[in-house]
Amino acid sequence: MNAVRVRGLTKRYGAHQAVAGIDLDIHDGEIFALLGPNGAGKTTTTEILEGYRNRDGGEVEVLGTDPGKADAHWKARIGIVLQSTKDLTELTPAESLASFAAFYPNPRPVDEVLDLVGLTEKRSTRGDQLSGGQRRRLDVGLGILGNPELLFLDEPTTGFDPEARRQFWKLIESLRTLGTTILLTTHYLEEAEQLADRVGVIARGELVALDTPSALGGRGSAEATVSWRGPKGPERVSTNTPAQFVGELAAQYGGEVPELVVARPTLEDVYLQMIGDAA
Repeated sequence: MNAVRVRGLTKRYGAHQAVAGIDLDIHDGEIFALLGPNGAGKTTTTEILEGYRNRDGGEVEVLGTDPGKADAHWKARIGIVLQSTKDLTELTPAESLASFAAFYPNPRPVDEVLDLVGLTEKRSTRGDQLSGGQRRRLDVGLGILGNPELLFLDEPTTGFDPEARRQFWKLIESLRTLGTTILLTTHYLEEAEQLADRVGVIARGELVALDTPSALGGRGSAEATVSWRGPKGPERVSTNTPAQFVGELAAQYGGEVPELVVARPTLEDVYLQMIGDAA
């Protein structure tokens, strides 16, 4: 079953073709990362899926419904966490969640949400006294308050330090165990690799690649680069059989090979090549 089904999606702003015929399926229960440079069309695509923007053409089904014609019942089945929010500064997390719970037919209990997002100890702290990471956890709490089947996360860790980002990843991974489907947009390639079951890359309004992070752009079968320090300095060889080559190299050195490194293209390598080719 697919939480999202898109066929031939198009959107134009005047002479600019923002989305140019995208086909996309997002499976129930998966974390799907949508990548692309600014202006590539990923925000427009996401807003169409959320029901906030009308499309020009194509077929779109989100949870079995056309978001352009969706009613309040459908809207209660999705959760949205925007890139940044600056409201609710006077309320505590518990007060904010209790206020928003009235908008949903079957909201999660406030205490349960506070526990899920790690804010139980901050339940009575005013919003303007929360740290950036704690504020972002509250944003996610508001996003999952209605017990959504599909959660949209827009650049959820922008501005986080590395430790806060990793703590937030644990929170997102915990939502997977609840059966929530997640559509994540991010500029952090490491984040996509850590969280996503599959990755889609949008460039110039087109979906130019779709695969698992480990296989995107042929990463899994791409040539590996073997580097080491030889008698005359650093040496490097590209090969399709790195294990065999390292074995032969180890035999030449009679054991350990100095400064040995075996690497295949990173997700960032293939991503930059994709958006560069599209441009």
